[in-house]
Amino acid sequence: MQLIQKNKCFEGEQRSYQIESRSLKGSTKFSVFLPPQALEGQSCAALYYLAGLTCTEETFVIKAHAQRLAAQLGLILISPDTSPRGDSVAQGDSWDIGQGAGFYINATQAPWAEHFQMESYLIEELYPRLLAELPILSHAVGIFGHSMGGHGALTLAWKYPEKFKSVSAFAPICAPSDCPWGEKAFNAYLGADQKTWHAHDATQLVLNKGALFAEVLIDQGLNDQFYTQLHPAQMREICEKVGQKLTLREHAGYDHGYFFIQSFMDDHLQFHALQLQK
Repeated sequence: MQLIQKNKCFEGEQRSYQIESRSLKGSTKFSVFLPPQALEGQSCAALYYLAGLTCTEETFVIKAHAQRLAAQLGLILISPDTSPRGDSVAQGDSWDIGQGAGFYINATQAPWAEHFQMESYLIEELYPRLLAELPILSHAVGIFGHSMGGHGALTLAWKYPEKFKSVSAFAPICAPSDCPWGEKAFNAYLGADQKTWHAHDATQLVLNKGALFAEVLIDQGLNDQFYTQLHPAQMREICEKVGQKLTLREHAGYDHGYFFIQSFMDDHLQFHALQLQK
């Protein structure tokens, strides 16, 4: 882990790191906010935040305004990049495929399979590395995200409940198998066999694995320009079917962007702090 920048922030530190990833076959960056408690040697709960399409490891750091309350609650915030990057990494012909659009899955199709192994990177590389090198309470790690990252947060939480003890999302892609974004990405990364898509679809994972968390929180803007791609109603229906407690809050006037996320960020941090304390 190469520390490339650090800045004092609410008596904590906002840091940027770079590492060489075996899974991604190249270097990648991620951001970490350490609250003052961590700098003083106290082990703290941690939250992974997965950003959406076109974003980087800096987007959450700059736009979400999460550090103030995280410092008060003693939460470590971790924000990885959304995909592998570099001249040798395949790039799509549009903004919603390729670099900046990794979907937090392991690609199996050419030309994506060589580098686009985001699930392995996050779970097998970054997760244990940070547990080993940062003062993180291993039993108190949560995950949340936005849009494509909301999809990633929900799917990784259901795939790895032994690693993540709390989960929430802002405007997540709840059923990627049933929307243009997901269909395009899954066809490219996983191939045309839709049976393989279900292992990376939040609604299908909840349906197959059942209730795994005490509660899930999702916030959704009703003026979201991408609302028809997100299918929050499907997630609510599936959660009701399997007995998974879901708090789905729909907000009039809010769109898909970070002004929406800023407005409800404190609620999500407090939600995770409470869940992780349990």
